[in-house]
Formats: sequence, structure tokens, C-alpha cells
Amino acid sequence: MIGGGFTGLAAAAWLRRLAPGKSVVLLEASRIGAGASGRTGGIVLAETAAGDLPGLGDVLAGFQKILRELGVDCGLELGGAWEIARGSASPRASQPATPIDWNDSGRLRVVNEVPGGTLDPGKLVAGLARAAVRLGAVVLENCRVQKAKRGRRIEIEFGGKGARNGKISAEKVLFATNALSLDLAALAGKSQPWLTLAAQTAPIREAQIETIGLAQRKPFYTVDFPYLWGRLRDNRSIVWGAGLVNAPDGRTLEKVDIASAEPAALFATLERRVRGLHPALASVEFTHRWGGPILFRDNWRPVFTRHPRSPAKNPNAIVLGAYAGHGVALSSYLAAWASEVLLGRRKLPYWGSLPR
Repeated sequence: MIGGGFTGLAAAAWLRRLAPGKSVVLLEASRIGAGASGRTGGIVLAETAAGDLPGLGDVLAGFQKILRELGVDCGLELGGAWEIARGSASPRASQPATPIDWNDSGRLRVVNEVPGGTLDPGKLVAGLARAAVRLGAVVLENCRVQKAKRGRRIEIEFGGKGARNGKISAEKVLFATNALSLDLAALAGKSQPWLTLAAQTAPIREAQIETIGLAQRKPFYTVDFPYLWGRLRDNRSIVWGAGLVNAPDGRTLEKVDIASAEPAALFATLERRVRGLHPALASVEFTHRWGGPILFRDNWRPVFTRHPRSPAKNPNAIVLGAYAGHGVALSSYLAAWASEVLLGRRKLPYWGSLPR
């Protein structure tokens, strides 16, 4: 497994659970959760960013099963998620009076409720890592993969400045990719990497939470523009997100400094928007700011396919990623699927393929 986020860790644990006799090694370039998985807002959504897909199944039910069987407690709460919108968008007939009534380029209200919820991303990363190790997988940090030469077996070289150096030979490989490893997964030019910006407030009073309409603790996201998403955390702080920052060369997000001019301006805009949503938020304090890698395809579907450079007679390298903001539950769900593919027990979905 190459990549120590939700996908790689879940795949390593699930594969060892299904086939305890198999040797499973996970290589992470930095520390587990250092990429998108450690910088997500923690909003759990069903389906994919492209909606339901043929044969996908029930993502939330499958995710719950994975957590239960791996013994992972990540504070999962599936009380639903709100879609919010402005202007002409009106609530569905089944939607009760909107609890949210904010001012953000128009009157912003709840227009629909969808399956979903929240979890603690740090607990999910740690829980999956503990499960993988407990089940016998070897998890190695600071092992940046430089090359993966595909043949009858796949020869992997890892190392670099400040990293462990070495080689490993594998029968099968899962590239649990994200927006930071496009060349290795052969996704450069076939997907678009961005940083999505998020900011967290200091804890606010329960009376403020009720006043702004978040007493039900449901996460929310807009279905129109300008985009805005967020969720209330257990300590009564609120995570808010909006804005995308492109890599300087369109590929290498690690070169982006979120303190530079463009991200700083976007953070200032986001915080100004939040304070203007409701009088109860006018003086809210922001304590944390970060950028989370996010990867999109033109059709919004995840990548779940044989590695584009795999030999046709030995396609034992799989690429999985590009969840377009829907990866909190989907990543583990598809990772379990990928484990079954590697064991020859299941087929890849046609919708995850890349154009040749």
C-alpha cells in the first residue's frame, strides 16, 4: 500500500483481515494522515461527488461495517447533513422550517437534508492505523516512494531527503493516491489538484449555537455559489470551509504556502463572510487555518482502476483516489473493495477507469 491516509490504512487492515497469510506493507511519505486525511473537515457523506454509481452500494452502511469489524471508534454520528442555498432555491415540501437563516450573498437557508454526518478525522486515522498493525500489517512512515517499476513483480524504491531509503518487491500494489502524488499514480494531466481552505473558530456558547441554527449539530454545505461548508465540533468550535488554491505549476501542491498572498486573501474573505452570516457570529475568533489537498476529475467520479502504466498481462497495480471532497467515508469503503480486488475476489467498477 502506498499512502498512509484513510484509503491506504483501511486497505492494509482489511486485506490482512481477509487474508491473514498475506504480507502487507504500507509506505507513507511523511506521517500517517499527513495529507488530505489529516486535514479534512470531517463531514461524512453518502455516495460519491458524482452521486450514486452503478454497483456502488450503500457507502454509509458499508463504512459502519468496516469500523465495527476493525474495532475503530472515531466518534461517527450519522444524524444527516443539510444542503443550504440562497435566493430562488426553496426548501423541499418535506423539509421543516429552516433552522439556518443567514446572510451570505442572499438569504442562506436549509433546502434539503441528506444522509451523512460527522466524525473525528484524527481518531479515524489513528484507529485504522492501530487496526492495520494489530492485524499484522507493517506500517512504515517517512518512506517516500520514488519509483515503482512494474513487471512480473513490482519493484518499489523509496527514499529522498530526510526519508528512509530502501527497496521492496511486491506482487501487488495499491496506490492510495491523493493530490500530492499525481506523477507516481500517473494522474498528472488527468485530474486537477487543489487546496481547499478551512478555518476553525474558538468554542462559542451554546446560546450562540442555538441562535445561529446549529443546535441539531448537523454539518452543512451549499448547493449554489459562493460555496460554503462547515460543521460544529464537540467542543463547540465550528469549522468553516470555502475557497480553492491551485498549485503554482498546476501539479505540486507542496509548494503552496498558505500564508502567501492568495491564500491569505481567501482566508480573510472566508472569515469576513462567517462574521457577516449572523449577528451572533460578528465577533467570533478564529484559532486555526489550514489547506487540505483535494483532487477532482472532470466527471467528478473517483479514480478506481488499474494503474495506467501496468502491463496488460500483469495489471496488479491499482490506483484509488480523487474523491472530490467525498472521501471521509468513501475512502475506507472503496479501500475494502480494492482489497478484495487484489485478492481476486471482486472486480473493479467500470466507472473508476481513466481514458487511455
